Amino acid sequence: MDLFNQTTLVNLLPFDGIVHYHGKIMNDVLAQQYFDALQTNIDWRNDEAVIYGKHYVTKRKVAWYGDKPFAYSYSNTTKEALLWTSELQKLKAIAEKLSGETYNSCLLNLYHTGEEGMAWHSDGEKTLKKHGAIASFSFGAERKFAFKHKETAHTASLILEHGSLLIMKGATQDHWLHRLPPTTKVKRPRINLTFRTIVGQ
Repeated sequence: MDLFNQTTLVNLLPFDGIVHYHGKIMNDVLAQQYFDALQTNIDWRNDEAVIYGKHYVTKRKVAWYGDKPFAYSYSNTTKEALLWTSELQKLKAIAEKLSGETYNSCLLNLYHTGEEGMAWHSDGEKTLKKHGAIASFSFGAERKFAFKHKETAHTASLILEHGSLLIMKGATQDHWLHRLPPTTKVKRPRINLTFRTIVGQ
């Protein structure tokens, strides 16, 4: 199977941003190999957030990797990047080849079941490259992924497949929120990788 066999990409957003869904870019056997390796070899930790002075610990687990120990702050907490694993280096190379962009870091999420999700947000942290691309891999359970325009409330959504790649770029983070809505129908875990570019460190 040609790993990079691509059809013409269509922008999933009607205006004010660019989102390309490449679909499944690898077969299920290879996708499962990546899922198993990531589940085993990544240093997973429960995510933490400080909201209105209260400390929260999520069931969802996260990890932060990069070219060097980049500091990454969100939800009033800061993480320091670990150095790449071999699987992450391979996936970064795939993302760079398909997107034509370069990345120096990756935030990973492990959702144990569909009951774990992500609320509406945009990836607009000051340390991220302005209008830089974010390459998002999905492994494991298929999940719905949704977008909502910050001003018009226009929405768009799709199902992210096992072994798939989605690229957000341009002014998407300026104008759109995105989320992973929770669902009781999904019982299997999902691993999500978002390759990013940190600047000024």
